[in-house]
Amino acid sequence: MTAKAEQFATVWTRPQRTRRDTPALNREQIVAEAIALLDSEGLEALSMRKLGTRLNAGATSLYTHVANKEELLELVVDEVFGEIRLPERLVAENWRTDLMEFGRSMRATMLRHVWMPAVLSTAGLVYLGPNVMRMTDGMLGILEVAGFDATTSDRATNAIFAYLIGATTTETAMITTVNRSGLGEQEWMEQIMTASQRMSEPYPRLHRSYARHRELDSARSRDEFFDTELELLIDGLEARRAR
Repeated sequence: MTAKAEQFATVWTRPQRTRRDTPALNREQIVAEAIALLDSEGLEALSMRKLGTRLNAGATSLYTHVANKEELLELVVDEVFGEIRLPERLVAENWRTDLMEFGRSMRATMLRHVWMPAVLSTAGLVYLGPNVMRMTDGMLGILEVAGFDATTSDRATNAIFAYLIGATTTETAMITTVNRSGLGEQEWMEQIMTASQRMSEPYPRLHRSYARHRELDSARSRDEFFDTELELLIDGLEARRAR
């Protein structure tokens, strides 16, 4: 194998062990337990040693299936992306609704697994798994059926993914901070908005924005903001489509 090939090593391009050579512990068990650990204790808690303990196996036995923690995270990311729903049937007239439902499903998945956005921002991970590809192909399919050309579909897919990952990164970071604070979300938000209003007094437009936010129900407004922001992107696509 060349140095260049080794540099691009990923769990998806490395052959799995044959069934004959594989011990009782399998990759599916490892991935499921890793997700359970991440959901309960967070990204900082994940280690091969701790995962091995939860599986009643030594860390060495895990390396039979994954070369390192980075490979494990590739598998975990792909497994979680398998939870995201795609339309069963593509209909041109439904493209806006399909994109909205896709976005909501991705957000719901990220909120169930609040560590996911942080993993997605980790440099060096290569996402070549079947669920990632299914998801991306599904997005391209929605746009293609809507009448967008291949280049526009590519760029639109990138833009929508960038928004979804960015928005959920911010949202899950806030949720994690609230959980650590010991406060309820609304109480935490009111404290933040009070401080933000005070600090923003020299900036009148921002100050008025914080004043409006202070009156909102935090959990409900997160849903509304997400939908509105994603709709703005889709409105831009519709304007491009009408040219």
